[in-house]
Amino acid sequence: MAAFPGSIAFDEYGRPFIIIKDQEKQRRLTGNDAIKSHILSAKAISKIVRTSLGPKGLDKLLVSQDGDVMVSNDGATIMKQMDVDNEIAKLMVQLSQSQDDEIGDGTTGVVVLAGALLEQADVLLDKGIHPIRIADGYELAARAAIEHLDSIATKFPVDPNNLEPLIKTAMTTLGSKIVNKCHRQMAEIAVKAVLSVADLEKRDVNFELIKVDGKVGGRLEDSMLVKGVVIDKDFSHPQMPKVLKDVKIAILTCPFEPPKPKTKHKLDVTSIDDYRALRKYEEEKFNTMVSQVKEAGATLAICQWGFDDEANHLLLKRELPAVRWVGGPEIELIAIATGGRIVPRFEELNPEKLGRAGLVREISFGTTKDKMLVIEECANSRSVTIFIRGSNQMIIDEAKRSMHDALCVVRNLICDDSIVYGGGAAELSCSIATAKQADKISTIEQYAFRAFSEALESIPFALAENSGLPPMQVVTSVRGRQIQENNPALGVDCMGKGTNDMKEQHVIETLKSKKQQIMLATQLVKMILKIDDVRTPNDMQY
Repeated sequence: MAAFPGSIAFDEYGRPFIIIKDQEKQRRLTGNDAIKSHILSAKAISKIVRTSLGPKGLDKLLVSQDGDVMVSNDGATIMKQMDVDNEIAKLMVQLSQSQDDEIGDGTTGVVVLAGALLEQADVLLDKGIHPIRIADGYELAARAAIEHLDSIATKFPVDPNNLEPLIKTAMTTLGSKIVNKCHRQMAEIAVKAVLSVADLEKRDVNFELIKVDGKVGGRLEDSMLVKGVVIDKDFSHPQMPKVLKDVKIAILTCPFEPPKPKTKHKLDVTSIDDYRALRKYEEEKFNTMVSQVKEAGATLAICQWGFDDEANHLLLKRELPAVRWVGGPEIELIAIATGGRIVPRFEELNPEKLGRAGLVREISFGTTKDKMLVIEECANSRSVTIFIRGSNQMIIDEAKRSMHDALCVVRNLICDDSIVYGGGAAELSCSIATAKQADKISTIEQYAFRAFSEALESIPFALAENSGLPPMQVVTSVRGRQIQENNPALGVDCMGKGTNDMKEQHVIETLKSKKQQIMLATQLVKMILKIDDVRTPNDMQY
């Protein structure tokens, strides 16, 4: 079978047939036109989040189809919430999400860098350089940049007795967020939370032990770290005591209700005597259940299911405080924190399976009816809860996202204590290094190296621009000083502190985060440069 231009082929008998149906009516781009179209889509996404970069970056207001309003500065959240149809734009969203899942920070920077790399690739395509040569050059340049990052990285001592360096690092992360008015307090909460659950010997942090919860009302400054668990429940009866000390907790996943016969038959109550007998049976069962909990030595019952008013009254009468309708994740957290076992049947309850806590108290919020339970001084104090307050749900949601970033940064420092300096200092240093490397290359990849070097400067450019500084003047000045003084810690003075030395300002980023940004952005750009044809499902008609 021989194929001819125009997607027309001939079978073995010489009869022509069309491979793609209605091709003349379909609009498809191929070759460099397709790649340029992809670059245009990616640049549009990059420009949207570019203004959110840095401590003076702007927030985005996103309105859903239902009219829900969300204000955020977090790159991954902005990208995820955008209604994107274009396939390449969706790849940019996934890029940001990958950075968030792996590192938890640098989600805006990675998108800005990818957009800058594609912008430079557009120029190289106009010069007639093949996309594969550009992609290969970018990959070599990324390796050179990552090697250079290793050479300029310094060690960051993690000392549980000196939390100040870790707090300052978390403050760097929170500087651009909505919580920056109390970012010292938030940074302290993040550091203490991570260190509470960290295993410093194994250099590991179990995020499952950190719960971030929030409640509308109060100020951001009222946020606190609880060495235990906070659950959005109250005691089942208003007359139960509000504060319990030296508590032994029965954690139950069985309901306080009589067992139901597992048959297809039904029970008909035809007389008052039958009703009284049924009521007496229920009362005996309730008494048995409560007695079993009391005999095990429990002073508080936490139940995953509900119980009716009769059982509730009986619990109050027998002086056994109880909490009902506690969700599965909270039940598990309580079990981890108190060292208790989750009990599925009353018969299995014994003193060894009880959880222990020094204090359980019910807190209320002002004049509202909202109440929550705080379980503190637990047997296993590694489980902690960050309890965030705010004037409305939007602020609480953004504070939670900001806290997640700060927690991830502190975790990354514990897992890998290598750091580089922020404020665009690391990017400028890598830009200088890759530009020098380009001079040593004799092949056409040297153009890609220089383009990569210029793209790296987009981060300090955006930082200066978002801080209201003249970007060209500031970046050129800092770049020149880095070369003259051989100081990779010089960056953009976004906060106007009078010095460009990020070491003095204590603006640092984890080495792992910076490497991941460069690596992920380069991989995505390589992928986009190799897509020279796009066929939607509607095009694939044979």
